[in-house]
Amino acid sequence: MHLARIDHLLIGKAVPYTRPGTSSAIAKAPVAGPLRAGAYGLAGDEQGDLRVHGGLDKAIHHYPREHYRHWQARLGKHALLESPGAFGENISTCGLAEADLCLGDVLRCGEALLQVTQSRQPCWKLNERFGVHDMAAQVQQSGMTGWYYRVLVPGLLEPGQALRLEDRAHPDWPLSRILELLYQRTLDIPALERLSELPLVPSWRKLVERRLRQRQVEDWSKRLYGRESGAATR
Repeated sequence: MHLARIDHLLIGKAVPYTRPGTSSAIAKAPVAGPLRAGAYGLAGDEQGDLRVHGGLDKAIHHYPREHYRHWQARLGKHALLESPGAFGENISTCGLAEADLCLGDVLRCGEALLQVTQSRQPCWKLNERFGVHDMAAQVQQSGMTGWYYRVLVPGLLEPGQALRLEDRAHPDWPLSRILELLYQRTLDIPALERLSELPLVPSWRKLVERRLRQRQVEDWSKRLYGRESGAATR
């Protein structure tokens, strides 16, 4: 099943960021390719903080180009929105969004097999990249977060290649449904219990199990603003 074609591949180098002691490779730039997709991402790409970015479960970040229209309407003319790479994405496409992919979907792109592992959890670095104090919170609230792939089978990727659905094990769990549960219907206990039965990445499993156990929502302040609030978000 054809889903979309790769319009752009993007990579970036980790450089010092806005706060002392921080670094980031969020400034991705398009490259002609082909690039090899390996277990830890695209050849030549880097991450600034491997504690929360990159790794096997976040090897490649995909962000839909059509979401840019929403942000242009919301933010007005912004230099970052004139070309792909504003959100630190590695893959840019048109015609494929969070509602079109389910958790665990396996996509074929040439010889490579990519598996959808989770949606992005936006962080404070978006605020400072865009110069908008709550940009990360806006991205989270919008549900336009993009998503990550695990590379099941390495291979070469290049612009123009088709992304095709190879396998869908959880058709009832599009990423849009999960995003709504994580950030809108945050204490829908029956839905969280069903979500906990899925093959979640460790960070999501910890989050869901903690919500079920504590019956409250984790504090998002450190991730969204780079600071602790001292109180749970409800």
